[in-house]
Amino acid sequence: MGEGVSAAGRRKARRFAVQALYQWQMAGADIAEIEAWFRSDNDLRKTDTAYFHDLLVGVTSRAGEIDAALAPVLDRAVDSLGQVEKAVLRIGTFELLARVDVPRNVVINEGIELVRLFGAEESFRYVNGVLDKLAGQLRASETGSGA
Repeated sequence: MGEGVSAAGRRKARRFAVQALYQWQMAGADIAEIEAWFRSDNDLRKTDTAYFHDLLVGVTSRAGEIDAALAPVLDRAVDSLGQVEKAVLRIGTFELLARVDVPRNVVINEGIELVRLFGAEESFRYVNGVLDKLAGQLRASETGSGA
């Protein structure tokens, strides 16, 4: 990771991104407005705000591509996922597609932790399975162990 970027700062960025994307999915409001609200209403001092921005813009601008990548590894339509699970899976898929600086196991582990924090009780098993399958397809050159 680059200078001044910590794993904890990215973790916080992902947590705020799940919440912001949840709002975007539910209300359909402009993501720039949602981001501005989050920046003014939350203490982001220890958050990697550049990564937060990258996740929001990346997921929302590439939602069609992300959902198309997700569809073959899901057992249901993307639109029938719970809103938290959908937001977490979209973040993970975006990271697998566009953020090759983030190892696949970090993507999977962070997705599991996010859904444990915000999602339904057993959702982490589903998210783990989906992200693992997707990582196997999108990041086949990376080993499944380590990180």
